[in-house]
Amino acid sequence: MAGAMKIAVLRERATGETRVSATPETVKKFIALGATVAIEEGAGITASISDEDYRAVGAEVVSSPANGADIVLGVQGPEPELLAGVKPGAWIVAGLDPFVKRARVDAYAAAGLEALAMEFMPRITRAQSMDILSSQSNLAGYKAVLVAANLYGRAFPMMMTAAGTVSAAKAFVMGVGVAGLQAIATARRLGAQVSATDVRSATKEQIQSLGAKPIFVESVAGIEGEGAGGYATEMSEEYQKAQAELVSAHIAKQDIVITTALIPGRAAPRLISDAQIATMKPGSVIFDLAVAQGGNVEGSVPDQVVEKHGVKIVGYSNTPAHLPADASALFSRNLYNFLSAFWDKEQGKPVLDEEIGNAIRLTQGGKVVNERLLG
Repeated sequence: MAGAMKIAVLRERATGETRVSATPETVKKFIALGATVAIEEGAGITASISDEDYRAVGAEVVSSPANGADIVLGVQGPEPELLAGVKPGAWIVAGLDPFVKRARVDAYAAAGLEALAMEFMPRITRAQSMDILSSQSNLAGYKAVLVAANLYGRAFPMMMTAAGTVSAAKAFVMGVGVAGLQAIATARRLGAQVSATDVRSATKEQIQSLGAKPIFVESVAGIEGEGAGGYATEMSEEYQKAQAELVSAHIAKQDIVITTALIPGRAAPRLISDAQIATMKPGSVIFDLAVAQGGNVEGSVPDQVVEKHGVKIVGYSNTPAHLPADASALFSRNLYNFLSAFWDKEQGKPVLDEEIGNAIRLTQGGKVVNERLLG
């Protein structure tokens, strides 16, 4: 097929990365749009997808898929040396971690590539199906509760037995974004007594709708905590102090705590101090979903179970990668939904609009062009 848009899918190289950026389902859909798809050998193995599965839907499986590619898909941004042979101005569409991996972004610019950071997707209704942060956070919130339940030496639900009653575990979710809401739902499904808090007072109704108890400061008025684009912002000192006191008293009574607070482009806010951990019951478990961004919990270490004051603290540097098949399915659909939404049939390629294009485009014409990186 001469002149067809070539999409390349690379095998992920980052340590612990088990996901893949296209599945047979999305490959088939890209081919239906008129593209050709080249998959690197072994790209899907860790997500339980064989090379044969890709061939069966019409993909080429090759050792160097980037050769002649117009678009390169990735879960994480590929290193520039893996992109030798791509077409001039080729698109790199992936989670690019631009604040941390700035040197790599500069290298994409120098190579004349157009880097599109999927995590910069605006939080607007029409882009919901393209939002990798939401799709992956949803799975992360679920997994966090399962890992905590596994480490916890007691049962989650209340059980009434002939030998006596086992009381329900008390689980507290800190941060009620997508991950937090799924953590609440999962802990409830497992039978725990669930409570939750967030800096955004608007989340109170969401917490209640899932059958959990909201833990909020009522005495400090006029603080919403909702930043631009639906992300959380930092709070005033007065509110932080009042909230910290309320949460401290609450944490001391909990068996399981899940922390999910992230501020894009910043180190994760500290939510739980060593002193607060010391007030918890021995055998309690804390899962820190922000451990890779510096952690919400004092003393948490990525990919290790740390025991402090008899409390187990755990957090994965890449939680969605612990559910690779489902995480890949959702991530690859986000990429397909994005590219197909802008697919111009006449030109046989995607053409971005300003609203989404300007939000996610990091590099173009040899320069870094994104406002969030130029500030």
